[in-house]
Amino acid sequence: MARVLTRIETYYDAVPRSAARAEDFGPLTFFVREGADGWPFYARPTLGHAGGVTVADVEGVRARQRELGLPEAFEWVAETTPGLRAAVEASGLVVHEHPLMVLDGAPLPVPEPAGAVVRTLGADDPDLAAAVAAPYAAFGATPGPDDARRVADRIAGGLTVLAAAFDTAGGEALAGGQVQPVGDVAEVVGVGTRPEARRRGLGLAVTAELVARARAAGVEVVFLTASDATVERLYARLGFRTVATALIAEAPEAPEAPEAPETPAA
Repeated sequence: MARVLTRIETYYDAVPRSAARAEDFGPLTFFVREGADGWPFYARPTLGHAGGVTVADVEGVRARQRELGLPEAFEWVAETTPGLRAAVEASGLVVHEHPLMVLDGAPLPVPEPAGAVVRTLGADDPDLAAAVAAPYAAFGATPGPDDARRVADRIAGGLTVLAAAFDTAGGEALAGGQVQPVGDVAEVVGVGTRPEARRRGLGLAVTAELVARARAAGVEVVFLTASDATVERLYARLGFRTVATALIAEAPEAPEAPEAPETPAA
């Protein structure tokens, strides 16, 4: 499994570089998105760094993130860089744990969802915007005005594959997700189902489609990060197994300011 984690580390270093520049901070690398739009990136351990990481190293990156007006965020694998957590927490960031799962062999069969059809979408598919929006709705959010265009560009460039589940009656996009290949390693990301369409196996069916597409393209290592133990059990039904712990660090939420007392009427 150490070899698989090494391949995933190489992937983690490579995948942001298609849309970001890398700033060197010694044991840490900070990825900065090129252009003003899009999801901001994060810092992570420098590929191949074998030494420790200090609180000063972390605070140096955080200062740069604040300078650019970007989130103070770090991502890494606990088993690969075990000393980073202490330095990150000592700097005042909050660390969240998530199961890192890898698929061994072919995916296990899953039932076809009733009342829905799952398919991949090309860059010029008229349903692309709806498919991009479905996972956002899963988390109570809406995509930005340029998100569909950005995904279309990535599909056209071979950087991502998008799959979605569509209602067979009305044609609405109910769930969606992406798989992002780099060489023979790929990560399944952003799988989500609209709240009103949950508990129908749509997310699992979308994931199975993404895995099938990745395998057909020659991908050997397919992995994902589950948000919690419930989602971990869901992906285990497809054959994914937990091999490590993905850690995400962010600044703590600022406490809400107390309400000002009402001023008595004169």
